[in-house]
Amino acid sequence: MATLNEIVSFLDSELRIKELPDYQGAMNGLQMEGQQKVTQVAVAVDASLPVMRKAADSGANILIVHHGMFWNGARRVTGATYEKFRLAIEAGLAVYSAHIPLDIHPVIGNNACLVSALELEKPEPFFEWKGILLGIRGRFTGSLKQLVSQVGKVLGEEPHVCSAGSEEAGVVGVITGGAGSEVAAVRESGVDTFLTGEGPHWSYTEAEEIGMNMIYGGHYLTETGGVKAIARLLSDRFGVETEFIDHPTGM
Repeated sequence: MATLNEIVSFLDSELRIKELPDYQGAMNGLQMEGQQKVTQVAVAVDASLPVMRKAADSGANILIVHHGMFWNGARRVTGATYEKFRLAIEAGLAVYSAHIPLDIHPVIGNNACLVSALELEKPEPFFEWKGILLGIRGRFTGSLKQLVSQVGKVLGEEPHVCSAGSEEAGVVGVITGGAGSEVAAVRESGVDTFLTGEGPHWSYTEAEEIGMNMIYGGHYLTETGGVKAIARLLSDRFGVETEFIDHPTGM
């Protein structure tokens, strides 16, 4: 039997929760206490009300997410926010969140999982942000069209593409989630094709203007790999049952 304290301590260490920078609303680590006995773990991308309902209904003892309960900042404990707290407390459901620490982990991180699935050659961390390297880049030995097809197979949906650069995919930079606004800086780092989740409208036109290929795979879809990898890791280490709660946003 695993305990909540054991799992939290393991994840804090593995993901370097206390060492890495993040946005203020991330509040990485244990966000809500729960019962100590853990036999079932649920993982998901977002700690949204529908996800927390599914986790509580499934009998999970802990919900591990990428985007936590305070992603939109401090809010009054009313409405949906109150319902999240009520559900978790009544179910004894702990909530644990890891944002940037899960994005950049070299093995179970969102970037690493996607780069591995796409079989990029000679992967290396790149793109400095707050003293850390936020993404991974590597070479894809094929055309942009072949890379786009592979991205679609890996993510399960056809991505949106700006094909303004070379017909060859070349050096591919991967930063999962919402990194599209970094298009110019990514290009300056020597990337030929930039794969991210989403970006502002102008990121497409800027990619056109600077002659870079851009692949928008979806914020949600590019960030399912990390929590799934955590589930496998916890199952192997602690022998707990795990479940991925799929609640796509289409974004």
